Order: sequence, then C-alpha cells, then structure tokens
Amino acid sequence: MKLQRMNRRALALGALAVSGALALTACGSDETGGGSGGSSSNAAAPSNIKCDDASGQVLADGSSAQKNAVDAWVKQFSAACKVEINYKAGGSGAGVTAFTQGQVPWAGSDSALKPDEVEASKKICSGGQGIDLPMVGGPIAVGYNVPGVDKLVLDSATIAKIFDSKITNWNDPAIAKLNPDAKLPNLKIQAFHRSDESGTTDNFTKYLIATAKKDFPYEGGKAWQAKGGQSAPQSSGVAAQVKQTAGAIGYFELSYAKDGIKTVAIDTGAAEPVEANVENATKAIADAKVVGTGKDLALELNYATKADGAYPMVLVTYEIVCDKGNKAETLPAVKAFLRYAASEDGQKILAENDYAPMPEDIIAKVRTTVESLS
Repeated sequence: MKLQRMNRRALALGALAVSGALALTACGSDETGGGSGGSSSNAAAPSNIKCDDASGQVLADGSSAQKNAVDAWVKQFSAACKVEINYKAGGSGAGVTAFTQGQVPWAGSDSALKPDEVEASKKICSGGQGIDLPMVGGPIAVGYNVPGVDKLVLDSATIAKIFDSKITNWNDPAIAKLNPDAKLPNLKIQAFHRSDESGTTDNFTKYLIATAKKDFPYEGGKAWQAKGGQSAPQSSGVAAQVKQTAGAIGYFELSYAKDGIKTVAIDTGAAEPVEANVENATKAIADAKVVGTGKDLALELNYATKADGAYPMVLVTYEIVCDKGNKAETLPAVKAFLRYAASEDGQKILAENDYAPMPEDIIAKVRTTVESLS
C-alpha cells in the first residue's frame, strides 16, 4: 500500500512537470480525511517563499474540503514567514458569510460567489468586490464494499439508478454488462448519501444531472434529493458506513478512500474506464472554462468530458478575496499566503495530499491575479 502511495505521488508530481493540460479538476462542505492534523509532507519550508511585509495573525473560514490542503500550506508558510494563519473550515456557506460581513479577509468555497454575494462583498471591498480564485481541486470518489469484487466499472446512468433506488442488487444486468469478468454476488445494494448539506453532494449530483439527466431527474444542490438509500453525516460518516457495510456504495473525497475502501472506475465513453486519482482529476479540470469576468476566475466544469484519462466527477475550491479594497493590516499576509499556495511548490503539496493541482493555464491566471490584489 505504501509503495502504491509513493507511486501515486510520483505520478502526480510528474504530471505537474508537463506543460499545458497535463501540467495540469471542485463542498459546502466536506472535510478531507485525516482530521485537522495538517500535511503529510515532511519537507522543509521552501526557501523561496516571499514573505514581503507579512506579519501578525490572519483569520479565515470556509470549505472544509480543502482543510488538509490549507493545513499543508500553513505548515510550510508559517515556517518561512512570521504569520499565524487560523483557518476555521466551518463550511463554504459560513466562509462566504464571514467574508461578506467583513469578519475574515479571505474565505474558501466549493462554489463560486453568487451575484447577491458579489453585491454584498462590495460593502467590505472598498472600491472593489469579492473574486473567486480556483486553487484546490479533487476527485469525488465512489467507494464500494462488495465482497469478492476488487475492480468495478460503472457509468453515469448506472450510478444514477443505484443512488435513486432503481438498481437495487449487485448482480443487476446493467452492472454485469459493464463488468463481464467480475463475480457479482446476489447482494442487496446499500447506497449511502450525505445527511447534511454538502458541496460534495452538489458536485456529485451536478455530474449525474449533466450526464444522466433521464435517470437522475432532480434539480441537484447541496441537499440530497433522490429517493431511498441511507444517509450519514459528513464524508467521514459515509466512508465509515461503506467500509463496514457489505454491499455498500457511497461518494466522498478521494482522501477518504483509504483503509481498504475500493473505488469505482467510470466509463465516460473514453477509450478506457477512468480511475479516481489526482492526475485524472487534474486532466478533467483542464477541460473547464473560465466564466468569471474581470479578475474573477470562476470555472465552468465539463462534467460530460470524454477525454482519455479525465476523471469527470470533480470539485474545485475557490479562495475568495477582494480584488481591491483589502484591509491594509491583513493584505500583505493574505497576498503572501495566496502567492505561495498558487506557486509551483504550493501546488505540488496538493498532489502529495490526495488533491488535484490546478491546470497550468488556470493557475497562471491565479498567480497574476494574486499579484494585482490591492
């Protein structure tokens, strides 16, 4: 298992060295596996972190999906600069509210700012407004627990039917057709979804709506809407239920697919089914379009991508900050921290922690925008 993780890290770092798409992914809000203990990286703080005049303490709030990424960044940044970053990770909604009320100078959100939130931000961004900077990506894995089945391929229509209680047994013909070599048991499917409002649910259902609307006739959103199934709180709860329940299937960030939890490869129509890993998630984000205006870099993800090796079930977390009118006392620290997070070193740390680095063309725009913050 350790060797596999080392190989995955090596592949992810290798992907960063390639230009363009290969240097080349989204909850409220999910926490990533491993708790709040921070980075798994033991590397010394990069010597090229630019601290400028950064000092003091910075409070921030928002998406808990990116908490482990922020912890990893803070570990390196604080070792180089005399700045204490306290990221609460209270959820995307809480983060945006705290930002638009002027309680924090930056926030994390798995959804781009809505028009009313942008309008609200103008009250605290003197002469400017809040903007979205895509900084962290990651695959939403579909984990399963089917005794005797080590590899499983599903397509979006089959996933939609499973989570809408239209396919209820593991030896269903639709599953068997996609897995001709698997010994599928006569076992009831136990589908688990989130009980709390979640950006992971939002992005998971966006994928199903974009690719299998006929089989998933719902509006989507952070609250689960489909019929039947069982629920558990937070991604950690869903993963725990999948691990301990024979016949279970559920969705959560890739960092929860550990301790023996197997993940589904998705038949997207590409040449081969696509595995859930950071490299493949980054390739999918490379197919996204920047739809924000001005300095805003909100993305429109292509959930229906059929590009070879692109894992389509992804989420992107944005760092939200004022483009102009930032508070003078926190601007140097916020700017220095975001500069490091968007740097090559900062993005490499993502790959080491089961997150997907941003595509090179997107992160280049983020770097330029960070330098222009005032």
